[in-house]
Amino acid sequence: MLTVLGFAMIATFLVLIMMKRMSPIAALVLIPALFCVAVGQGAQLGDYVIDGVEKLAPTAAMLMFAIVYFGVMIDVGLFDPIVRGILRFCKADPVRVVVGTAVLAAIVSLDGDGSTTFMITVSAMYPLYKRLGMSLVVMTGIAATANGVMNTLPWGGPTARAATALKVDAADIFVPMIPALAMGLLFVFALAYVLGRRERRRIGYLTLDEALEPQTETVLVAAGDGTKGATTGSGATGAGHPATATTGSSGSGSGSGDAPGLPEGADEGFQGLDPNRPTLRPRLYWFNAGLTVALLTSMILELLPIPVLFLLGAALALTVNYPKMADQKARIAAHADNVLNVTGMVFAAAVFTGVLTGTGMVKHMADWLVGAIPAGMGPHMALVTGLLSLPLTYFMSNDGFYFGVLPVLAEAGAAHGVSPLEIARASIAGQALHMSSPLVPAVYVLVGMAKVEFGDHTRFTVKWAALTSLVVLAAGILFGII
Repeated sequence: MLTVLGFAMIATFLVLIMMKRMSPIAALVLIPALFCVAVGQGAQLGDYVIDGVEKLAPTAAMLMFAIVYFGVMIDVGLFDPIVRGILRFCKADPVRVVVGTAVLAAIVSLDGDGSTTFMITVSAMYPLYKRLGMSLVVMTGIAATANGVMNTLPWGGPTARAATALKVDAADIFVPMIPALAMGLLFVFALAYVLGRRERRRIGYLTLDEALEPQTETVLVAAGDGTKGATTGSGATGAGHPATATTGSSGSGSGSGDAPGLPEGADEGFQGLDPNRPTLRPRLYWFNAGLTVALLTSMILELLPIPVLFLLGAALALTVNYPKMADQKARIAAHADNVLNVTGMVFAAAVFTGVLTGTGMVKHMADWLVGAIPAGMGPHMALVTGLLSLPLTYFMSNDGFYFGVLPVLAEAGAAHGVSPLEIARASIAGQALHMSSPLVPAVYVLVGMAKVEFGDHTRFTVKWAALTSLVVLAAGILFGII
C-alpha cells in the first residue's frame, strides 16, 4: 500500500507542476500532507515536517547567504568582464553561447557545490540569453546536466556516499570511471551544440555590435497571438533579424519545439553589461575577486561549514562595498525576492522529503524495486544498479539511495560474484538526472535566478539528462569499467 501511495504521490506532484496546475511550493507542501493523511499518519505530519526542516535548514541558510553574496558580486561588477569576454568569444552566435554555458558550468563545478556553480553560471550567461532572445530553459538544462556529470567528483558527494555505504575507497570508484564520465561530458557538449544550432535557426545570427546595442523599444502584442510581448532592438531589427519574442505564463516557445522562450520580464534590457549602473564598485574589483577566490578555496578545503562561510562572506562584502547602512539595506532588498523564492522552495521540499521518509514510503518503494528484479539478473546487478540509479536518485535524496538502497543491491550482487566496486561505479551513473530532481535544493537556485518555471525546466531537461546518464552507463560497460 505504501509503495503504491509513494509512487502516486510523486507522480501527482510531477504532473501538477508540469501542467502548471499548482506552483512548486504549494505542490511540495499540500500533496505530501494529503498523502500523509491518506496513509493514516496525519497525526505524525508535524513530526515528519520538523524532521525534514531540521535536515534541510543548513542548506537553506547556505543558499540564503550565498544568493546575497553572489548578488552583491553581480551588483559591484565582478562578473562583468567574464560576461564581456564570453560574449566576444561567442560572437553573439547561439551555438557558441550554449556550448559556452556547458563549458562554464563544467569548469565551475570543480568546486563540488551545485548551488555555487549555478549562481556563477547564470550570473555570467543570463544577460546573453536574455539579450539574444534565446530560450532560458536551454541554459538551465545544459547547466544542470553538465553539473550532474561533474557532481560525481569525490568531493561532490555521491561518490563519497557510495564509498562510505559499501566500505570501499572513493578513488577506486572515481578514477576508473573517468573515461565513462568524460564520454558523458562530451555528450553534454555535443547536445549543447545541437541545441545551439536549433536556437540559431529560431532567432537568427546577430553580430557582436548588434548584440551589445541596448534595447530601445518595447512593443506589446495583442492577446491571442501566442506571445506576451515582443522586444525589439535597434540593432536587431535594423539588420533584418526577427524581434525577440517573450512568452506568457504558459512558457511555450516560438518555434523551438520543446524549448520555451523567454519568461515574462525578459524585456528589462541587457542589464548584465550596463557600465553605468550605480551599484558598481570598480575600485574594489580586486578585493571582491580575492574575496571570492578565498571563499571558494575555503569551501573546497572545508575550513568552515559552507553556510558559515557564505554568511561571513556576505556580511564582509556588504560592509566593504556599501559602508552606508541605507545602501546595504537596498542591496539586501534587491535580492530579497530571489532569497524568498529559493529558501521557501527548500523548506517546502522539506515537507515532501519528510513525509516520504517518515511514512516509510521511500523504504517500501526501494524494497519493491529491488524485489522486482528477476533472479536471472543477479550476474548483471551492476547494470541493474546503474539503470535503477536514474529513477531512484531522481525520486529520492542521495542519502536515501546510497545509504538505504545501494547496500541491498550490493548484497544481491555479491551473491552472484559482482564486486562492490562495480556496483558503486554503476550507482553514480544517474547523477546527470539527479541534479534536476525536485528534491535537490540547488535546482531551485538555478531556475530562480534564471526566471524559469520549474515545470518548464523539468519538461525540457529530464529526457536529455536521462540520456546523458545512459551514455555514462553504456560507456562504463563498453570500457569494461562496470
